[in-house]
Amino acid sequence: MRARITIAKFAPEADQIRQAAQEGFKSLINMQTDDEDKKLKMKPKEEGETAREAGLTFLHHPVDGEKLSEDLVDNFRQKATDLPGPVLVHCASGKRSGAFVMMHIGCEQGLTGDEVIRKAEEMGFECDTRELEDFVKSYVDSRNGKKQPEERKRR
Repeated sequence: MRARITIAKFAPEADQIRQAAQEGFKSLINMQTDDEDKKLKMKPKEEGETAREAGLTFLHHPVDGEKLSEDLVDNFRQKATDLPGPVLVHCASGKRSGAFVMMHIGCEQGLTGDEVIRKAEEMGFECDTRELEDFVKSYVDSRNGKKQPEERKRR
């Protein structure tokens, strides 16, 4: 059984978007920012057109990794839940999309922040900075009513 939300570790090209639709995905979320447009092979607008032509619902939900907030994650989670599934989520490298999807899964499953980090690592996703890891843990713990260990509060 396919997961409700799947993470792509790369930005898909047109053929890969069509293939995702053929494999049963119903929605595509692009988390790349407008600043990344200069480096992209396919702009979000073009990606959206390709996705819609392939029969996918498309959402451009840009996330700047330097400007994370709990509201931004809450907004992502609501939108991702409202889209037809299964949903394929991507950014440029899978770090942001991986973090956001793992926070969503952690909240849905009632995990602690530490459990989410371990689960993400088992799946091949790692938070590449201490700040991102701390943000993921703090978000999941706060949403699930978990107390943060004292050592993490002091950092």
